[in-house]
Amino acid sequence: MTDTARVVAGIAARIAHIAFWVLIVVGWDDLRRTGAAVFLLLWLAGFVERQFVPLGPLLFAPYVAILAVGLVFTVFKGDIRVS
Repeated sequence: MTDTARVVAGIAARIAHIAFWVLIVVGWDDLRRTGAAVFLLLWLAGFVERQFVPLGPLLFAPYVAILAVGLVFTVFKGDIRVS
């Protein structure tokens, strides 16, 4: 992996984490306690269990990105307009 690819992967990982936490805060009222707790427990499970999975630390950022996509659909009720 080149240095440029590592930098881009690092930036993408930060964006995924920031998006996840922003969506948790923005959607707190829509998610209610149980919905927020589910996403937070999924994030915590991935964080804790990443040490037991081969290449787990490298797969944690894509895992968080998938959680963020799920949060987008949950918070915005699946109605995402691009234009």
